[in-house]
Amino acid sequence: MDKKIFLLPGELFVSREPVEIDTLLGSCVAICLFNRKQCFGGMNHFMLSHPPLGTVASGKHGDYSSKILIQKMLSFDQNTQNLEAFVLGGGNVTGHLSIGAGIGAKNIILAKQILEEYRIKITHKDIGGILGRKVYFKNWNGEIIVKKIEKSIQSRAIEQKRMDLAKRRIKVLIVDDSALIRSIITEAISIDPQIEVVGQAENPYVAREIMLEKDPDVLCLDIIMPKMDGITFLKKLFLYKPKPVIIISTVAQKGSKLREQAQRIGAVDVIDKEDLELYNGMDVVRSALINKIKAASKVWVQKKTKEELAK
Repeated sequence: MDKKIFLLPGELFVSREPVEIDTLLGSCVAICLFNRKQCFGGMNHFMLSHPPLGTVASGKHGDYSSKILIQKMLSFDQNTQNLEAFVLGGGNVTGHLSIGAGIGAKNIILAKQILEEYRIKITHKDIGGILGRKVYFKNWNGEIIVKKIEKSIQSRAIEQKRMDLAKRRIKVLIVDDSALIRSIITEAISIDPQIEVVGQAENPYVAREIMLEKDPDVLCLDIIMPKMDGITFLKKLFLYKPKPVIIISTVAQKGSKLREQAQRIGAVDVIDKEDLELYNGMDVVRSALINKIKAASKVWVQKKTKEELAK
């Protein structure tokens, strides 16, 4: 048997011919149905239990997809007693295999409900958990092979970071040679209960000491400063102790070489100070910065080599 089919989210496949049906699952769920009397089967792969309000049901939705799968199987043999089901997936995963919190659990419940409705016995389950799955279903003999997908270093780091931040406020360090600007930014963002300014530094040397003591989650960094400029400090950060950095500088206008250089080094965002209207009240600063800081806190950054930083 050489024929293989790979199912994407929203697809299903049924065949009386021998086929290996494969798929990749995160929070999605697959139902495999096998007719043990006639030795054939099929599989679906759905993303959500039900369509959102105001949308049309499709193969991406379990209540629609699963019924179509069952109907296709019954078109060859109407006796549901000859069918057995395997329910797979529904993991509480993070990263590219995830489509939202709690989605996997809802998908599992939906799959069980529909199979119970049609009185189809579930003979095998590999569901839940925190890992994705590679699924291989041999539809001619009902054999299922499930291989767990181990999380990458990046996925594990992102998950750990999110869990950590859920328990406390986001720690922010502001690095700017202007005491007035440091004060304005501090006052503007401190209104948010999820943000805590743990330090202000007038230059990168002071910032280094605060980082060692406070371990901030996000840095707001100027470029033009005495003793060491922000670009040089950004390079040192990514060489030794990378952190999510938002550049806030008057020399970081859109299209400027310094802006492009900061982004290339690893800054998660770059803001022109003029856009913040720092001397016209707090509203613009708050609306521009708070969401960016929250987004930056969730970004995973990693060290770079001297060769990478020299490009």
